[in-house]
Amino acid sequence: MRHRTAWQALGQNPLKVLGSSWPWRSLAYLTTGVAFGAVAVSALLAMLAAGVVSLVVLIGAPVLLAVALSGVAVTRVERRRLRLVDLDPVPDPHRAPDAPGLTAWVRTRLREPATWRELGFTVVSGTALWWVDLLVLAFAVVVPVLLIVTPADDPGAWPVAVLGVSLLAAAPYTITAWAGARAAVTRLMLAPRDDELGRELTDVRASRARLVDAFDMERRRIERDLHDGAQQRLVSLNVMLGLAALDADPDSPVATRLAEAQEQVTLAVEELRELSRGVHPKALTDQGLTAAVENLAARSVLPVTVDVRLPHRLPLSVETAAYFVVAEALTNAVKHSKATGAEVRARLHTDVLTLSVSDDGVGGADPSAGTGLVGLADRIATADGRFRVSSPQGGPTLLHVELPCR
Repeated sequence: MRHRTAWQALGQNPLKVLGSSWPWRSLAYLTTGVAFGAVAVSALLAMLAAGVVSLVVLIGAPVLLAVALSGVAVTRVERRRLRLVDLDPVPDPHRAPDAPGLTAWVRTRLREPATWRELGFTVVSGTALWWVDLLVLAFAVVVPVLLIVTPADDPGAWPVAVLGVSLLAAAPYTITAWAGARAAVTRLMLAPRDDELGRELTDVRASRARLVDAFDMERRRIERDLHDGAQQRLVSLNVMLGLAALDADPDSPVATRLAEAQEQVTLAVEELRELSRGVHPKALTDQGLTAAVENLAARSVLPVTVDVRLPHRLPLSVETAAYFVVAEALTNAVKHSKATGAEVRARLHTDVLTLSVSDDGVGGADPSAGTGLVGLADRIATADGRFRVSSPQGGPTLLHVELPCR
């Protein structure tokens, strides 16, 4: 298994760390941390001093503003350095400015909490983190090397050399451990907060809901085209074949062929009706969820008990989601569960539709096994609903759905 962080590599395979690239990556991470930290602190202190001194002549304000925004630049470098010991990138919490230009960029950054959190990280990094990096490198590498070369001046100090060799042998673990801990702290401080991701998450949820609605509209359009177009033409063709059969000699080959053609057209009409029900049932649009579920139960090869009590019609999106939950559950019961019966129950509690589908089959339904449950869970999640499956080995299987009807 490929590890994503130095901390994972050290925690799960400590004996294999020496043969991996993680100690070297960790060494590069800490070494660049010391160098970048020293340069950044020096530059920021110089800018801060220059800004304070020149503030009296009103030219220090831009310098101090640059110091306040310095965390944006520092943490951008830190996010790139973090990839040395953490392969998963840290998302940038900043949003795009509302308008082009430097003024809009500065105004946007100053209003973002992430900017001040990044400034705080810069202060912590400059006053503590890179100093700790330096101490860890000194303890893990410099001190052991000095202990190892000590017997060159004092031959009686060979125990010190043994201690140095032992410390140097442990250096890969020491360096990797601190690099992993430092990376975890950095990710914790730089990762976007929930409120900063709120707009993006809301946009994603709205986009997913629009896609589901567009898909359902397309299903309804296809159902109408099948019902009003191809199906009606086939029915008309069936009638014409019946009329032609009346004009033919009952015992002639033509009458036999017409009867066979009429039979095939009748089968095609039935298959087309089944197909249109699978695309989007007309009963769902015209009569509501209760009638559509009763039609499903009537067509099922399993005995299905329907107990759906709804005081009024629900939003079409809710009815559609509930209908396909029932349809998929009954299909799975027929194909996989070896059930002898099923039950569908639905109630409206205030503004939440509670739907359950159960069967007495062998159980073992697994959403990851490609039975369609994953798609149902995604559809329910899009509607801000809850979807739970209980299907122990030996049965029974219960699907429970809660859909808000706002």
